[in-house]
Amino acid sequence: MYRKVAFVPTTMKKKVLLMGKSGSGKTSMRSIIFANYIARDTSRLGATSKSHFSIFHEREEDLKRLSKPLECVCFRTSIWDETLYKAWSSIVYELIPNVKELEQNLRDFANIIEADEVLLFERATFLVISHYCIRQHRDVNRFEKVSNIIKQFKLSCSKLAAHFQSMEVRNSNVAAFIDTFTSNTYCMVIMSDASIPSAATLINIRTARKHFEKLERMSQGHLALSK
Repeated sequence: MYRKVAFVPTTMKKKVLLMGKSGSGKTSMRSIIFANYIARDTSRLGATSKSHFSIFHEREEDLKRLSKPLECVCFRTSIWDETLYKAWSSIVYELIPNVKELEQNLRDFANIIEADEVLLFERATFLVISHYCIRQHRDVNRFEKVSNIIKQFKLSCSKLAAHFQSMEVRNSNVAAFIDTFTSNTYCMVIMSDASIPSAATLINIRTARKHFEKLERMSQGHLALSK
């Protein structure tokens, strides 16, 4: 089955509309991306047959042809691996009007605080909307793993009537800080320099908030003016 994704503009924000036939995966997609209530069943990995890939390419060609002169981008996804997360991250990325400026500021922030990596997560879905990495990481699927862990933790907090705000995870080699950032994002900072105290990193994150909140307001302003 294939799914259609359409964007409906409102006054200040764009919405995502999921459309598709019954049983095509809309509910599963929504649950995994927005709440992650569905447990993974690795025994079902690899259940997709080659005929499904053939159907996907046929539908992709049809959609690209029918959507002209607009550009149509299709994603082949499964709820059982990282492809769904990557597809939605790409969609969110395309919705950010000043994403290049955001990436440059994230790069500057990472260099100033001497972080190995800095990531921005969308607040509701914990999809990565921007990141900068100084040291390459061997796990290319780490964003999806982090997103799932945090969403499960947030769900546990909500069941206890607690509000998730920040987290610090540390071992002998690295420290990870996740904290609220702007009204629409969380920030994750990875540090491997043990000489830098946790308090210093947390202060740097909170000091950078005002600057990134300003970028976010400018982004929303540009979006409103373009309509």
